[in-house]
Amino acid sequence: MGSILIQNGLIVEGTGREPFKGNVLLSGDRIAKVGNTEQNAECIINAAGKIVCPGFIDIHRHCDAKLLQGTEFAKGMLAQGITTTVTGNCGMSLAPSPAEPEEMYDFMEAVLGSGCAALGIRTSQQYRQALQNRPLPVNTAFMAGTGSIKITVRGFSNAPWTEKELAEASALVEEALAEGAVGISAGIMYLPECYSTAKDFGEILKPLGKAGKPLCVHIRGEGDSLVPSVQEVLEIGKIAGCPVEISHFKCCGVKNWRKGIHQAIACIDEARAAGQDVTCDFYPYEGGSTALTTMLPPSFVAGDMTAALSRLGTPEGVEEFRKSVSILYPDWDNYAITLGWERILISGVSNKENEPFLGLSVADAAKKFGFSDGAACAAYLMHSDAGKTAIINLSMCQDDIDTVARLPYSVVISDSIYADTNTPHPRMYGAFPKILREYVRERKVLSLQEAVAKMTSRPAARMGLKNRGILSANAYADLLIFDPARFRDNATFADPTQFATGLDQVFLNGKLVLQNGCCLEMDAGSPILR
Repeated sequence: MGSILIQNGLIVEGTGREPFKGNVLLSGDRIAKVGNTEQNAECIINAAGKIVCPGFIDIHRHCDAKLLQGTEFAKGMLAQGITTTVTGNCGMSLAPSPAEPEEMYDFMEAVLGSGCAALGIRTSQQYRQALQNRPLPVNTAFMAGTGSIKITVRGFSNAPWTEKELAEASALVEEALAEGAVGISAGIMYLPECYSTAKDFGEILKPLGKAGKPLCVHIRGEGDSLVPSVQEVLEIGKIAGCPVEISHFKCCGVKNWRKGIHQAIACIDEARAAGQDVTCDFYPYEGGSTALTTMLPPSFVAGDMTAALSRLGTPEGVEEFRKSVSILYPDWDNYAITLGWERILISGVSNKENEPFLGLSVADAAKKFGFSDGAACAAYLMHSDAGKTAIINLSMCQDDIDTVARLPYSVVISDSIYADTNTPHPRMYGAFPKILREYVRERKVLSLQEAVAKMTSRPAARMGLKNRGILSANAYADLLIFDPARFRDNATFADPTQFATGLDQVFLNGKLVLQNGCCLEMDAGSPILR
């Protein structure tokens, strides 16, 4: 298409400003004019009674590998209005990777999905080139993860960093930024990053501070240790001199609900008042999704994941694991206690024989299949799946989510993971329209314009995505048209693979890619480089 005039819509431009009726003129891949413009155009769309807003920007999605394996997976993204994403979150990125990457990719399979090693990506340069050399279904920016960096430099070792290793890791951060990474991510909760100190992270990330780009960080603990974990990443930000984005900010563990989140927010607000650049993001569900190996205490793994998974296949290893998850730790969240196995749902398996476990809680699976307890069942799954089991942990309460949603500096994410499964977390298909349906229309937690800003201009600004996430002259023509009464999520925990419905049109870089729920093009996206 050439010029396109969208007339009579209710324009929600993405900035948080009050919606207004008007027109939007598209020319090529850009927006030419916004307002009460009357203009000749090759195509005219009447948007009366409908909302016109920027395409949604998901800065936290684990589709690093999926983008290089095809485009079919992205239909669920376009159906919920996502036109731009950022990969490489939670310290887990395809690159960099070691010369023999199988152990790293096996560890990350419950998050990134299978087939990573076959892609042959070893460096940030190769990942950048791969994004540039293939059709992309959505605009894509990337980060490098400090977990991948650490494994590349020194494997899963729990020994202290040497000065030489810190320098090598810092050089990999610098290399990623030079190749166009829009930030760096960390997954301090995960192995082997949990063995690193704030000082270690700060030293590694100094190139990030020089570049002025954000650290997007899965903090060390989101339950009993939430407050010290927030304080730790604030300290990392100070040492590195970089902005801090706290990923999927939440408070886990029943006894912590309605208390811990307010204490953590107080820490953030104090830092912001003192001039530190700190923000956060959230997803609109009471359950999170990750790998079952997050239930392994770092002391059990002791720097050797392969050996730990092997031990779980022996009676002695199962008993050792059972004892290790029967106690609380000051610096690691033990969800076996703070949530309980009944709130840990099995959502993905790699061993076909384990498919009967899908959809069950670990506690229910233990009873159904004759395990002595949840620990024995979890040990079996981690051993037989080689650590690739994916889970949903029902860890949050709605009051806390609403509190985070209302923060003026929070933005919306999906945090979708790509374990090979038919029972994913529903956020993969519904996170963004769920905000509009539930948080705006039904419960009125957010105004329409505030919710749209949290899904468009604010995440764009946080990640330095220029001319994205806003309806204004010269911005890229990524936009949505929909009837607010019809656009909704349909995915639930019980039935998670249901596409969102109700989008009339989705434009991506000026191309009409979805109309009335049908995908028309799957190659209109562009790589976005720093």
